[in-house]
Amino acid sequence: MDSLTMERDKRELGPAHEQGAGLEHTHRKPGAINSEIDLAEHDEHVEEIIDEEHKHVDYSNFTKAQFVDLVKDLSKDNNTQKVESIIREIKPLYDEIREKERHSALERFTQSGGVAEDFEYKGDEHDTVFDANLKLIRDRRQQQLREQEEKKNDNLKRKQELIEKLRELTEQQDNSHSFEAFKEIQKEWRSTGPVPGAQAKTLWASYHALVDRFYDNQNIYFELKELDRKKNLEAKLELCNRAEKLVNIEIIKDAIRELNELHHEFKHIGPVPLENKEAVWQRFKAASDAVYAKRDVYLQKLQQDLNANYDLKNALGDEAQKFTTFNTDRIKEWNEKTKEILELQKRWEAVGGLPRAKAKEINKKFWTAFKTFFNNKNTFFKKLDEERDANLQLKNELVKKALELRESQDWEKTSNELKNLQQKWKDVGPVPEKFREKVFKEFKDACDYFFSQRRGQQGKVEQEQIDNLNVKTAIIEELEKHINEKTASVELLTDLQDRYNSVGFVPKKDITAIRNRYHEAVQKFVDSIPDLSEDEKSKVLLQNQLSDLKKDPMGDKKIFQKELAIRKKITKVENDIALWKNNLEFFGKSKNAESVRDEFNQKIKEASEHLQQLKQQLRMLRTA
Repeated sequence: MDSLTMERDKRELGPAHEQGAGLEHTHRKPGAINSEIDLAEHDEHVEEIIDEEHKHVDYSNFTKAQFVDLVKDLSKDNNTQKVESIIREIKPLYDEIREKERHSALERFTQSGGVAEDFEYKGDEHDTVFDANLKLIRDRRQQQLREQEEKKNDNLKRKQELIEKLRELTEQQDNSHSFEAFKEIQKEWRSTGPVPGAQAKTLWASYHALVDRFYDNQNIYFELKELDRKKNLEAKLELCNRAEKLVNIEIIKDAIRELNELHHEFKHIGPVPLENKEAVWQRFKAASDAVYAKRDVYLQKLQQDLNANYDLKNALGDEAQKFTTFNTDRIKEWNEKTKEILELQKRWEAVGGLPRAKAKEINKKFWTAFKTFFNNKNTFFKKLDEERDANLQLKNELVKKALELRESQDWEKTSNELKNLQQKWKDVGPVPEKFREKVFKEFKDACDYFFSQRRGQQGKVEQEQIDNLNVKTAIIEELEKHINEKTASVELLTDLQDRYNSVGFVPKKDITAIRNRYHEAVQKFVDSIPDLSEDEKSKVLLQNQLSDLKKDPMGDKKIFQKELAIRKKITKVENDIALWKNNLEFFGKSKNAESVRDEFNQKIKEASEHLQQLKQQLRMLRTA
């Protein structure tokens, strides 16, 4: 049936038909339904609103593997509208990752001597799987659209044929089979699916007009027509009753979905008695408007919540920006900052969804800062690992040299060479934790083996140790002599200290006693040096201790322990100073409080000087 024929139907029926078909021309409120024909247009709008309730999923932090798993699942999902929405969101994110990988591959290619024009990037297995599934989804979508369009065109053709049949039926003389044929046409019309949107309204108007005309022409079956209209009235009243109950459903999405189904049923039920038509329509419309009004309130509240979430996440995004510029050379500080940003992430994830239009922007703001921090952290630890790996290589080389020397019987030369290797060992920085004990044991065992062999071969171990004890005792006595004669000096201490440290082992039973006597003599020696401040004395004593520790195979560990002890003292002194300063605030300026204030100020002054000494000692340890 062409558009001219449809237009003719409208002219034949005139304004009376429009009123009979339920087309009101009153002012339309937002969200309200004013006619049965409007129902078809409204269905799609309602579905779009309901879709706004779906919580937005943040894909900005997905890996390629996660994107591939997601697109595989989407290729099996029959909800094409949802699939298309997700594909539009994740495709740019995946392409961004792929472009970064391509750019990195190009840099490696050019750095290895390649020419950029010769570069060809094929991607990895993830790219192949992602593209294949994306093509599958799009091919299936195109096929579905073609099939839907073909089905709608078939439905249009069939409904046009039914309208022509109905037209012929209305022009026939009354006969006993007309009403049965009419009911068959009605039944087939209802069972035929949707048609292209451009023809839907005109097609429905022509059909409805012909239905009314058929009833008006069926004088013989008037009573049957009235009975059918009464049954239609009962059916529509039942729909009104069901629609009125929907306002009590808590889940608004379910209420809207069921109301859509009632719209469809109401639309396809035949006419009712004219005296009831307006009333039943207004009742159904009022029930629908009540549900839509509840939906509008719900959506308004939902939008307010989403906006509130936006404000919260925007503030968290600003807070995350501070982490992008964080930098330090200390592992502990990196770990502490990591705990802070992970706690910030928990707060972010505890906030609900965002307005769809703003979600991408605010997610990018937060997650870009998040990724930047961890990229900077990875760069730091990568550099640290490289340095420790280099140190491990150096210490492995020292182990190799020590193993080569362990069997030597050139005792004096090899002894000096091993001592030189031991000094180099101390100068090399830390190695990876998992290799630290192993590589140290290998080096120590090689050195110990040589020195053990040397002692065994010479057969003079005991006498040598006794001689060493005598030498060390003589050096201590020399220290004590200078103390008594008041001739101590820093240069003299350095000379005596070097001589003392160059002396070998002493008998085991005398180790503690000779060490304690030496340290006591050094302490008194330093105290007796004229014109030396307390700060300078502490520095000289610390240098003396460090010199001793450098000769110790476990010196690194002991230096580290000493550093911890000094740090602990620094913290205590800082806390004491802060406490005393705080206590000063509680003393008034009265005359009686002045002496107490002076006492606290003196404590603060002395503690501050001590604090500077401790910090100086700490600097000396770091450069040791």
